[in-house]
Amino acid sequence: MSNPENRSIGESPTPPEGEASDLAVPADSEPQLGDSPKGAAGPIAEAGKFSGVPVRARPRPWTEPDLELVTWVSNKSRGPLRLLRNKLFVAFVLIPFTLSAIYFGLIASDVYISESRFVVRTPQRMQQPSVIGALLQGSSFTRAQDDAFTVHDYIQSRDALLELDRQHRLKAVFTKPEIDLFNRFPGPLASDNFESFFKYYADHVSVEFDAASSITTLRVRSFQPDTSLAINASLLALSERLVNKINDRGRKDMIQYAAAEVAEAETKAKGAALAVATYRNQRAVFDPERQSALQLQQVSKLQDDLIATKLQLAQISSLSPQNPQIGALQKRVAGLEANMAAEMAKVAGGGANTFSNKAADYERLQLERTFAERQVASALTSLENARNEARRQQLYLERVVQPNLPDYALEPRRLRNVLATLLLGLIGWGIASMLLSGVKEHQA
Repeated sequence: MSNPENRSIGESPTPPEGEASDLAVPADSEPQLGDSPKGAAGPIAEAGKFSGVPVRARPRPWTEPDLELVTWVSNKSRGPLRLLRNKLFVAFVLIPFTLSAIYFGLIASDVYISESRFVVRTPQRMQQPSVIGALLQGSSFTRAQDDAFTVHDYIQSRDALLELDRQHRLKAVFTKPEIDLFNRFPGPLASDNFESFFKYYADHVSVEFDAASSITTLRVRSFQPDTSLAINASLLALSERLVNKINDRGRKDMIQYAAAEVAEAETKAKGAALAVATYRNQRAVFDPERQSALQLQQVSKLQDDLIATKLQLAQISSLSPQNPQIGALQKRVAGLEANMAAEMAKVAGGGANTFSNKAADYERLQLERTFAERQVASALTSLENARNEARRQQLYLERVVQPNLPDYALEPRRLRNVLATLLLGLIGWGIASMLLSGVKEHQA
């Protein structure tokens, strides 16, 4: 048997000596389907002759040399493909899995998580107002939930980071050589500046808010249990100080505003009282209304005397016309009428010094004085209410769960991370192999 490796791919195999080729049909072989005997035309040949369709002979079966040649060509063509697939497996699966196992098994530092929970609330739970209630309350309507968001922003702020660094030397804690290179600050790719450290801090301090219960969960990640506990407790203390600062500012503003209203009202009241006193001195009147009443009483008495005198004069004139008292009575009547006219001119008339003219300006000044005094009373009441309200705590930061001291490293999840790396590598290797097979098939 000839060696198939000495043949080219397109060359037909040569049969060995003494063996008949399968391509030649023996003379004494029986006719096959479609063949015609000598001198006679079969039905298939006749059909081909009349239809013009050539008649094919039946293909011969594969022999053992042919199968060896095909197998050798196939192995030669698939050798580079298998080698490339092995390289892809090493690149996508073996190397990442080995590195992941080494890092998470031997290098990665333990991460300890300290957790605490708190709620920011008011002394009385405020009910959800209706549309009309919200319009009536206006800008004074606030919710404790908004103040909780204020605390969240402060925990994750640069101010909190600066305060923690001042208390615990936070930057020195996270740059210790005991921490692995990828978890240590500043890391292999980050810069050693404050902004990079703030991003590093944000990755190790997380705040979660539950809208249903209004409870905030604070988690601190570090590489030592005591450090996680200390940072968590310090953040809670700083948050309580912020809430107290907000309360103090609210009290201070409330009392200052009420005191300013009292001072303004007192100034107006003093000005109104001074205006009344000045008017009295300038117009020589104390109370035009009361003085008018007294003046009218005097006119009424004069009128009574005048009526009595006129009645007496009429009686005497009817009884004794020559009575010497008639002249005296007539003079008395004339004097009473003159006095009545003079007194009435003081109460009402066209002059500027009448009580009626003086009463208009006096009533205006007195009304301003009354309003000023009522404003003073209202401002004093508001000040007292503000002081009473200031004595109450407006906001509370209530600790629901105290910071815990972790006794077990929850991160990194070593086995899960290694298996995840293996799974992702297998997926990547499978996709790359499929793409490579498609490219090779397209080229073939």
